[in-house]
Amino acid sequence: MARPLRIELAGALYHVIARGNARQAIVLDDHDRLSRLATLERAATRYQLRLYACCLMPNHYHLVVETPTGGLARAIRYLNGVYAQAFNRRHGRTGHLFQGRYTAILIQRERHLLELARYVVLNPVRAGLCRHPAEFAWSSYRATVGLEPPPPLFDVAWLRSRFGADSERSRAAYTAFVEDGTRSLRPVTKPRGIVLGDEAFLARAMDEAKATPEVPQVERAPLRPSLATVLREYSDEGLAPAHREHGFTLREIAEHLGCHYSTVSRRLRAWEEGRKSAPRRRRGWAPP
Repeated sequence: MARPLRIELAGALYHVIARGNARQAIVLDDHDRLSRLATLERAATRYQLRLYACCLMPNHYHLVVETPTGGLARAIRYLNGVYAQAFNRRHGRTGHLFQGRYTAILIQRERHLLELARYVVLNPVRAGLCRHPAEFAWSSYRATVGLEPPPPLFDVAWLRSRFGADSERSRAAYTAFVEDGTRSLRPVTKPRGIVLGDEAFLARAMDEAKATPEVPQVERAPLRPSLATVLREYSDEGLAPAHREHGFTLREIAEHLGCHYSTVSRRLRAWEEGRKSAPRRRRGWAPP
């Protein structure tokens, strides 16, 4: 099975999510929670991370993190590995604590940072663990609004500054922004695969993915153009790039064109062997 796509950039912003294996808890008590935060602080220091928001839920966690020097994979591998070893030792357990690999969504800062930061701290409200994020002790919300001193690993000042230069007013504006979210609990904008941003940002991410040799071709699917665009609507000449370069399967192409996949295979082979037949419109393609 192909490994999940990673696009690692210096100065990039990510939404990181990791879940317990088989939905099991990753913290059992406050000792575990404090251990988790301490390990996060060490990881942030070692790998020069900037943390804007976080939430430690019973069986998963969320981070909004910037990587000024890159190295997200090393940081999360350290974070999850060191914590899992400590957790297993303390509770006499063996095996995997986390479910597979973590999710890392590349975020367009200008459009989605504030929405995402609010979404993360509202997770316990959505899960029914509290009625207001201020009641939940294991997220960055209380530190951001000034209800408790911020840990060194959180850059709450930068997040507050998005709401104004004056400290008191910015905290009040951030509080109102989050509370507005509690009234509707609107979902965060869904990413396109592992990227959350506009078309230009998506194109830059695609270029970066293409320049990364370890990214499996099939995992570029979230970044690839639509099948209709690649096929140039009805022409055989789009079959080769759709299948060979962008990783669409013969069955996917056939379903799009309304024909049998063997027809696609035959026409692809004919095209690649230089025996291209005259283009036909999609409605004319019929199963053999």
